[in-house]
Amino acid sequence: MLLYTCLLLASVVMLTPLVWLIAAAFKQGEDFFVYDFFPPPQRLSLTNFRSLFDQLPFLSFLVNSLFVSSATVIVQLAFSSLGGFALAKYSFRGKRVVMFLMLSTLVIPPEVLLAPLYELIYRLGLMDSYRGLIAPHAVSVFGMFLFAQSMKQVPDDLLLAGRIDGCTEFGLYWRVVMPVSRPMIGAFCLIAFMSSWNSFIWPLIVLHSQDNFTLPLGLNQMVGVYKEDYGALMAGTLLSVLPVAVLFFALQKEFVAGLTSGAVKG
Repeated sequence: MLLYTCLLLASVVMLTPLVWLIAAAFKQGEDFFVYDFFPPPQRLSLTNFRSLFDQLPFLSFLVNSLFVSSATVIVQLAFSSLGGFALAKYSFRGKRVVMFLMLSTLVIPPEVLLAPLYELIYRLGLMDSYRGLIAPHAVSVFGMFLFAQSMKQVPDDLLLAGRIDGCTEFGLYWRVVMPVSRPMIGAFCLIAFMSSWNSFIWPLIVLHSQDNFTLPLGLNQMVGVYKEDYGALMAGTLLSVLPVAVLFFALQKEFVAGLTSGAVKG
């Protein structure tokens, strides 16, 4: 009972900001300064959502974010799983050096790379394009090591049996290892999607046309200098949270199983 009580209290603390966001999305302007959470039912209104769609091409921003995040996840999944497969199942000269160099990149603050990445994208002529937005994040070192730890659990005898049956190396990766690594795929896709979905600094640097803006950039346009429509901003924030929440509930089993894979040996 003590354990469940502590978990319940922790859940209340963590869910309080989300409940406040839901309440704020349905408040009228003056209710922000009167009620901490939900006002009386007769005061609830959809005005904020109407104001949001009147001020911004919200659906366009939503589609842009879905495209960029989905494309980033697909590209990262391909390279990370292939890199993890090579690190987990192949022995080659300099492997430890390669792994050390890869791990050392994880301690570099992302902000340090903004200037050289900007120059690279500019010289390649990829500014104000989704290619320039996705290309620098096509390879995830963190993802490679996640997949490497998961794929180490695949028995080598299984791969040997595949080679004896005439399966190619890519066939072993695609037909043998990847199906076994399904939990890690779900966990990595969720992590990569959330990272791309919430990205703000890099899209702010690369994208210049409003037609290409992702959702964080679009919502940032509602932050004014002298006046802010808090209700519409809260409504937009609530709608931007929903796709991630739906994806999490769809992949929560894979997410938990993926994070625990490789934690124990059996």
